Amino acid sequence: MKWLRSCWPEIVFNLAVLAPLAALIWDFSRGQLTANPIQAVQLATGRYALGLLVVTLAISPLVKFFNLGRLLPLRRPAGLYAFGYASLHLVNFVGVDYGFNFAAIFADVGEKRYILAGLGAYLLLLPLAITSTRGWMVRLGRNWERLHWLVYPVVLLAMTHFFWQTKADLRGPLAWSAVVVLLLAVRLAGLVRGFKRRG
Repeated sequence: MKWLRSCWPEIVFNLAVLAPLAALIWDFSRGQLTANPIQAVQLATGRYALGLLVVTLAISPLVKFFNLGRLLPLRRPAGLYAFGYASLHLVNFVGVDYGFNFAAIFADVGEKRYILAGLGAYLLLLPLAITSTRGWMVRLGRNWERLHWLVYPVVLLAMTHFFWQTKADLRGPLAWSAVVVLLLAVRLAGLVRGFKRRG
């Protein structure tokens, strides 16, 4: 059982991330996803994608300030799961909601600017998912870390997407924004300290 003791964070994390998807599929198959199942899937997958992006940002500060080194191996799968949920979010919107009618989507962009913010976030997230393997890390060298700084504009675009598509109750977007701003402030403070040491 030694392997279980060493792998339990990964096991718990994977179960926690996949459980909402399993529940979503189960409810969808039984017709229990509210009166508008397409919207329910859209909102749920968007929330999970954003939440997992925030988790990827939070892991490094948690490791640094609270000595939670066991969380570090979860950063890559968190990012990949975020990409997975974002892909489901996109497919549900383009394929299920709009039936791959791109003319209708383009026609709606003017009134629904959140589409552009969401698409921008996804397009920036795509190369991060593709280059997440160890092989790409070796190929890109130092450029790999520079490329993966894109996670910050991805999160900012995702938050913009969230704000713009929220019609009334802004408490959710504001709460997420507070967390994101805190994490960005922590990261920025670390960068400033690093520059001062070099100077």
